[in-house]
Amino acid sequence: MADESRSDQPSLLIAAGAGFSGWTTLNDTIMGGRSSGSCGAGSAGLLMEAEVVAEGGGFVSCRSPDFVPPLDLSAYGGLAIELEGDGRRYKLAIACADRVTGAAAFFPGGLRWVVEFSTDPDGISRVMLPFNRLNASVRARPLALPLRFDPARIRRLQILHSRFNDRGGENPGFRAGPLRLLIRRIEAVPSID
Repeated sequence: MADESRSDQPSLLIAAGAGFSGWTTLNDTIMGGRSSGSCGAGSAGLLMEAEVVAEGGGFVSCRSPDFVPPLDLSAYGGLAIELEGDGRRYKLAIACADRVTGAAAFFPGGLRWVVEFSTDPDGISRVMLPFNRLNASVRARPLALPLRFDPARIRRLQILHSRFNDRGGENPGFRAGPLRLLIRRIEAVPSID
């Protein structure tokens, strides 16, 4: 029944073009790494450019500001990201506000819900990321706890290129060196087949 109601739901634009204003860089330098990067919003979208260094960390990212109030995407099945990639494999990480227990505060580094995705080396592509594929993770390590993703309390989004995949293993699409990713738009979509 829930899937039928979602099929009538229109997509919801989260960010596009200059609407990525306020997104900031977070790189492995916070843990002693040496990667450098930046992100900035423009009319084409969110441009992430970096020099990725594998030793000592191995990640670069751009993350949204905190959504206040949190985004309620409970009527949607996942996110669609339109981007111009570089052939690397990336991760989407979602932070949720914990409305009842505050349990997320007990995880050093913060609990994130992650899913990885590939990009084409040329041209524009659309990546579909269903919420039911998200994995609970803390600092690139999966959690084996009975936690459930709450799409009604999305606090922040983050796009990462990391040595680690969404299950804590090595990312086969990881590459050190110069990186360029243009995220043109992110929207919530009713269902993903």
